[in-house]
Amino acid sequence: MGRKTAFPARQALLLGLSLCFATTVLGRTAVANPAQMISDFRLKHGEKRVTLDATLTRIAHDQAQAMAAKDQLDHDVLGRFNTRVDPAGAGRAAENIAYGYDSFPKTLDQWINSSGHRKNLLLPGATRVGVASVKSAKTGRMYWAMVIAGNYEHPKPAKPPKATKPPKQVASSKPKSRAVENCRMKILSICF
Repeated sequence: MGRKTAFPARQALLLGLSLCFATTVLGRTAVANPAQMISDFRLKHGEKRVTLDATLTRIAHDQAQAMAAKDQLDHDVLGRFNTRVDPAGAGRAAENIAYGYDSFPKTLDQWINSSGHRKNLLLPGATRVGVASVKSAKTGRMYWAMVIAGNYEHPKPAKPPKATKPPKQVASSKPKSRAVENCRMKILSICF
């Protein structure tokens, strides 16, 4: 009898440990997705969701890597942002950078609580995002970069002017007055 109860207890323990492990791993995977976390924040504030973009991720990675190599937090470490983001073909774009945080949730929290970074996270019309982090070999400090962008906004086509109808002719009993003609000579109603 003792043996029969021990086996289900072991199974229950293994099942419980498996569920704990799966919940922890799956929970981390869901939480660690930067595009999803940024989208969740944007949706709460009336903006549309963003998707992870390979070009923006490469641009963010290059920035994070350059900052880590120089151990310097600087938007211009690789050159002007407008030049670096040009290959993404974005109409509007913004960049957030940070260092010192060991996880994206902590980094995102810092950005949310900073007015300028928050404004970038809520960039109107943004549809794509790229996020990367690189650890400095010198200090072990983690450098983060995020690039968020929207497509070019196409100008709305100008509406053609409304066709106006000519004013209605109303029959009148009054004769139309003729303009005074300055003629030296008139032949067959032609003025010379």
